[in-house]
Amino acid sequence: MNAAHANDLRVIALTGKGGGAIGELLYDTDIHISVPAERTARIQETHLLIIHCLCDGIDCLLMGVEE
Repeated sequence: MNAAHANDLRVIALTGKGGGAIGELLYDTDIHISVPAERTARIQETHLLIIHCLCDGIDCLLMGVEE
């Protein structure tokens, strides 16, 4: 995150349990997706779904939407 910020890049952070130390390092221009759960397994399952959704969205933007 420090390297990204030093190079004027935005950060997309996937966190859980309120964000912890990572949440405190984020800038207002960054994107913080925090899963409101306490169980690590539940947070990781949700992160996996979010990553798949982001990849699908990127594929659609780059390759066009399949009908």
